[in-house]
Amino acid sequence: MSLSEQHHQQVIPAYKTDFLESCLSANILTFGTYTLKSGRRSPYFFNAGAFNDADLLSAIATAYAHTIVDFLAAHADVPQPQVLFGPAYKGIPLACCTLLELRRIDPGTWGKVKYSFNRKEKKDHGEGGGIVGAALRDANVLVLDDVITAGTAMRETIEIVKKEGGSVVGFVVAVDRMEKMPSENDDDQVPRPSAMGQIRKEYGVPTASIVTLDDLIQLLRRQGDDKDMEQLQQYRNRYLASD
Repeated sequence: MSLSEQHHQQVIPAYKTDFLESCLSANILTFGTYTLKSGRRSPYFFNAGAFNDADLLSAIATAYAHTIVDFLAAHADVPQPQVLFGPAYKGIPLACCTLLELRRIDPGTWGKVKYSFNRKEKKDHGEGGGIVGAALRDANVLVLDDVITAGTAMRETIEIVKKEGGSVVGFVVAVDRMEKMPSENDDDQVPRPSAMGQIRKEYGVPTASIVTLDDLIQLLRRQGDDKDMEQLQQYRNRYLASD
């Protein structure tokens, strides 16, 4: 049995399956032909902005919370986060609702953890500044975002936190697309890391995701959705990152 086949037969944790099924049933994760910022034509699209009612917010908060607990258990060298940071704009509700769910799961660990987010434009009146919520100075900061493609937003967030005197101890995203970073000749078949992999290499910051493209392919296979599964598999084979 190949390593790929072994992966596809692994059992997806219940919280990952529940998250994917919520995304599919609410059309947050859809199939078709979508042009990405990179210019690639993707057979699927994930829209975190569509988590816009209480049930869906609960679903994504639960998934993020379990992912963070697993992430910290797997990385004993990562210090306990003191602030959950949600980059504007989509990261803001993600950080807030996830922190509430973490407190519900383990109030002793998470009850005093804070949240924070940035303004797109600094405020020059009132409290002023570019950060809303907890101050980041001397804080261990865990960043939550939806999907990372080119890694530009991740770099910007690291610089924002660094400028405020904090330290990014990890990134957690909803979906890891597992695709290599784009290039000028995107079909050059040259191995390249993913944006998340490049961030890990450049900054030494560990990353995690609720689900990966492989998890989605596995779920579609189990559900008998051969058409969408095959299109995703072809896309994966074409753009799979080296990491």
